[in-house]
Amino acid sequence: MNSAVIEKRVKKLQSLLKEKNLDCLIVTAVANVTYLTGFLGDDSWVVVFKRAVYLVTDSRYTEQSQKQCRYCKVIERKKSMPYAIFSLLKKHKSVKTPALESSTSISDFKALKKDTKLKIKPVDGLVESCRETKDSMELSATRKAITVAKNALAKALKQVKPGITEAQLAAIIDYEIHCCASINSFDTIVAFGANASQPHHQPTNKKLKKNDTILIDFGAKVQGYCSDLTRCYATGKVSKLYKKAYEVCCNAQRQAIKAVKAGEKIVDVDKVAREIIAKANFPVYGHGTGHGTGLEIHEKPTLYQLSKEVLKAGQIITIEPAIYIPGKLGIRIEDDVLVTETGCQVLSKSCPHGPGFA
Repeated sequence: MNSAVIEKRVKKLQSLLKEKNLDCLIVTAVANVTYLTGFLGDDSWVVVFKRAVYLVTDSRYTEQSQKQCRYCKVIERKKSMPYAIFSLLKKHKSVKTPALESSTSISDFKALKKDTKLKIKPVDGLVESCRETKDSMELSATRKAITVAKNALAKALKQVKPGITEAQLAAIIDYEIHCCASINSFDTIVAFGANASQPHHQPTNKKLKKNDTILIDFGAKVQGYCSDLTRCYATGKVSKLYKKAYEVCCNAQRQAIKAVKAGEKIVDVDKVAREIIAKANFPVYGHGTGHGTGLEIHEKPTLYQLSKEVLKAGQIITIEPAIYIPGKLGIRIEDDVLVTETGCQVLSKSCPHGPGFA
C-alpha cells in the first residue's frame, strides 16, 4: 500500500489524539489495523504514538507485515499480545494516558490493566471516523472489487439452467471470484422463488424451475475493500405480481439514488424509497435502505429511518430497497454508490440488472 496514503491517515488520527489529550491509541480491530498500516493479516495490533507507529504481530506474519507495512515499525512478539503492548508502552515514558479501542475483548482489557499501572482509557470510533470518507486508493480498490464481482456474476449466469441448485450457483460465483485472486466480501446469498423473501437466506439444494426467479446477493474483496451487489433475475415467465414488484423496487432504488448527495439528511434518502414502495401497496422492508462499505462490508453510515446524520462527500454506500412477500417472492436491488458534493456516482452501474437473461 502507498506509504504516502498511510502517512496521511496516521497523521489525521494523531491530530485527533492530540485534540483529545491522548498520548497514544492501541488499535485492535482488524479493519482499523489494515487502514493504518496496509497489513492484511490477522492477530496483530497497532500502537499509534504522537510521532511513531508500531505493528505488533507474531512469527506467522513477520515476513508479510514487513512487505506490506512500509510506514510503521514491525515488532515480533514472543509472549502474549497484552504483555508485548505493555513492554512497548514501558519504553515510551512520556505516555501517561494510553487509549484503547472499546471494541477490544474484556479479557484482553483485563490483561492490559494487569500488566501496566497506567490508566487505560477506552475510546470508541476514532479510527472509524477517519475511515468514513474514502481516499483515492480506497475508491480504486472498491472499483476493482466491483469489477471482480461483476465479471464473476457474468460467468456464473452463463451456467444457469433449470435444475441447478441454489448452493451450486453460489459455489460457481464464489469460484469465479477466487479465480481472480480475490475473496468474498461475505457469504454469497442465492435464493430461488419464495426463498428470496428471507433477506439472509442461506443457499440450499432447492432446484431452479423452468419458470422461476433468482435473487443473488454477493460481493468481492480486493486489497481489503468490499463490494456489495444484489441482482434479481428470472427464467421463463414471471407472475404479474413479481413483474410489478420488480418495477416498483427498481423505481424506489432509482429515486433514492437521485436523492443522494453530500449534506442530504440520511433519513430523507431512506424515506424516498420506502414511500414509493408503500404507495404501490407493497410491504415495506424492515432493514435499512443501505449502509457504508469499505474494509468491512457494513460501515458507517447506516441509511435507516431513525438516523440523525447527513451524507458526506467521499462516502461509499449501498442503496438497496426491497420487497418481501413471504411464501411468494423476494426482490432486492443493490448498488454501490459514491457520494459527491453535487450528487453521486453509481460505481456498479456496469453490472446489468434483471429481470431476464440477455
